[in-house]
Amino acid sequence: MFNLEIIGSGVATLKNKYTNNDFKKFVDTSDEWIYSRTGIKTRYFTEDENTSDIGYIAALKAIEDANIDKNEIDLIIVATMTPDNFTPSCACLIQAKLGLNNKKIMAFDVNAACSGFVYALEIASNMLENYKCALVIGSEVLSKIIDFTDRNTCVLFGDGAGAIVVKKSLFDKKMLFYSNCIGDLQGKLIAENINKNGNFTYLKMDGKEVFKFAVNAMEKSINYILEKLNIKLDDIDLIIPHQANIRIIEYVCKKLNVSIDKFYMNIAEFGNTSAASIPIALNNAIKEEKIKENSKIILVGFGGGFTYGSCYIEF
Repeated sequence: MFNLEIIGSGVATLKNKYTNNDFKKFVDTSDEWIYSRTGIKTRYFTEDENTSDIGYIAALKAIEDANIDKNEIDLIIVATMTPDNFTPSCACLIQAKLGLNNKKIMAFDVNAACSGFVYALEIASNMLENYKCALVIGSEVLSKIIDFTDRNTCVLFGDGAGAIVVKKSLFDKKMLFYSNCIGDLQGKLIAENINKNGNFTYLKMDGKEVFKFAVNAMEKSINYILEKLNIKLDDIDLIIPHQANIRIIEYVCKKLNVSIDKFYMNIAEFGNTSAASIPIALNNAIKEEKIKENSKIILVGFGGGFTYGSCYIEF
């Protein structure tokens, strides 16, 4: 348990919006086919912006929302599987774009795919023993690694970035984390190394295997929090899952015997934005006042690796 508080959140607003019908230009598909299988209606893609660019925009909005001087930040962690470069990291680039090069600060990236934001937040929570104020960002430009001729993957993903500012709390604001991984040597969900031309290779996914893993991972991650805190789902106000596929969430609801209303979802608008999906959803839920003072929530993520984990937060 840690006495930490999320004091601000923000997302990057992307203007390049693709509907399901737009994908008819690339593959044999339809709005009905996509929506019935995924729950996705639209998603956003960048134009010329890279991962650090939209991460920077989300960071600015989170700092503004927190109403702090940006110089209070002394830790930046970016969760991404689509960085601008091997090095420097997106976190270092965002530090520079924020104009924070003239102060002591630690900045680095984390790659845990779609679980990345939960991983990054847990790392930040531990490091805040020695740091004062952390900027935790999930940012992805997945359009760099999507094969737009593969209808089984291209319709699922979008670009996006979300960020939070978190710091030690004087109040009894607790967080509890659970993180785990099952190493995937079979490449059931994989985006291979950058090729010799300097371009990412396409993301590949075994949909059935990923579905089975995701359902089990979500159930296990949520139950861990409940058991550790000795509470029930009725004590949780909202669960914010990684926005991958509405069918996964529906199946988890059946296994947990809980109404889908307990889960916050914006997958219909944003699609799967990997490490950005949870911070985007978290920000939206706060702005929609679905999260208020004293709310108790669970974040739960799962992704390539296979990584998975959860976070309990008291607001």
